[in-house]
Amino acid sequence: MKRIVTILCIVMTAAVSWAGQNISVPLKKFPGKKCYTYRVTLKDKKGCGFSIDKPKQFLSQKAIDRRRKQNLPLDSTDLPVNRNNVRAILASTEEITLLGTSKWNNTVVVNLTDTTAVEKIRKMEFVSDCKRVWTSPDSITPNVKRKKIKGGFSSWDSLKNVAYGSAFIQIHLMNGEKLHERGFRGKGMTIAVLDGGFANVDRLSAFKNVKVTGARDFVFPRSTDIYNETDHGTKVLSTMAMNAPTVYIGTAPDASYWLLRCEDQQTEQPVEEDYWAMAAEFADSVGVDIISSSLGYNEYDNHYGDHHYHEMDGKTTLISRTASMLAEKGIILVNSAGNYGMGPWKKITFPADAENIITVGALTATLQNAPFSGIGPTQDGRIKPDVMAIGSPATLISARGTVIEDMGTSFSTPIVCGLIACLWQARPEKNAKQIMDIVRQSANNYCHPDNIYGYGVPDFEKALRQ
Repeated sequence: MKRIVTILCIVMTAAVSWAGQNISVPLKKFPGKKCYTYRVTLKDKKGCGFSIDKPKQFLSQKAIDRRRKQNLPLDSTDLPVNRNNVRAILASTEEITLLGTSKWNNTVVVNLTDTTAVEKIRKMEFVSDCKRVWTSPDSITPNVKRKKIKGGFSSWDSLKNVAYGSAFIQIHLMNGEKLHERGFRGKGMTIAVLDGGFANVDRLSAFKNVKVTGARDFVFPRSTDIYNETDHGTKVLSTMAMNAPTVYIGTAPDASYWLLRCEDQQTEQPVEEDYWAMAAEFADSVGVDIISSSLGYNEYDNHYGDHHYHEMDGKTTLISRTASMLAEKGIILVNSAGNYGMGPWKKITFPADAENIITVGALTATLQNAPFSGIGPTQDGRIKPDVMAIGSPATLISARGTVIEDMGTSFSTPIVCGLIACLWQARPEKNAKQIMDIVRQSANNYCHPDNIYGYGVPDFEKALRQ
């Protein structure tokens, strides 16, 4: 079962939801030989060939400016992984492919078919650990051919005299329109959306005015077209980026967006934490200000690599350790709490336990905690979730280009994320941690927070005055 945190019906037969239709799809054999992915952890970065005194060699000017503005020093985690070590690992066997590296974790992720090379890699003097994080499945669900999309909104999609259209309630609950009325709609802010795919974003007229800076895929095997993958990222993006007066206006319609695919729809294995880390580091390197992530993990296929409650301290798992570093790089992470409140797990998922992030839970239309919304606290006693927003259901734009409703902390998260971008636009003198503190302090449960409702619903008009 996938951990993209939206409420889904799981069936044993392969079924794909596309353009509002459920289509049964026969499975196909995984292409190529049986293969395995390993996370190789290096001991240090000696001889990496880079220096923190010359950051332009590995960071964009926008990323450097973001650090300087917030008085954040560079450190060894910013330095790239030693390329000589990477070359040595790749020379261990002919049938090996580099999938990526994580400089913050000093890891190298490789895929290989010759497992006899693993012991050779483990014995290399610069390697401290070598762990299997993915095994190719026997069969997968093939991509579905794109279906006909809607050319534009229908007359019944419009709510006359309601500027925000169907998005009004979920924005008004947090006084988000007060930011927009003052001209703060996210202009100059860059948001990275970490997700599993962005179906039809490139074709829908509804998204034609969205400022997409770029897109990148971190999943192996690489998708031939991230706009022909899941529509989950499409829905997430719509809550922030849409600008269709009287139909739907998102929370940050003037922001710019990077669309980063790091969720594998075919399997659920620990390597997805590596993909997430690579995407987060890429977002940092290109100068992103905020990350919206509606992803969460705790249980994997065949229970290999499952996480446990005692790990929920923001630093034990690779994904949460990476997430906890973002504020130190000047980036705000807004992450979903997860949808396991009604199941045996109950709690938030990883990386929602990370330090110095905003974890978002979901509310019902009557402003009650949605029963599926993951709860806290973290293992070390921190309040989670941080804040709450409408998510049961939230109003969205589908991959077909229609106004729909869907449920999950996946959607309450970007609604909050977009407004944080607008707030930061209004308060550019504040750093990432200060903006997050202001958001928490503005919430209606700040004086007596708990681990179900968190600090409550943020009030962005109040936050603007703080």
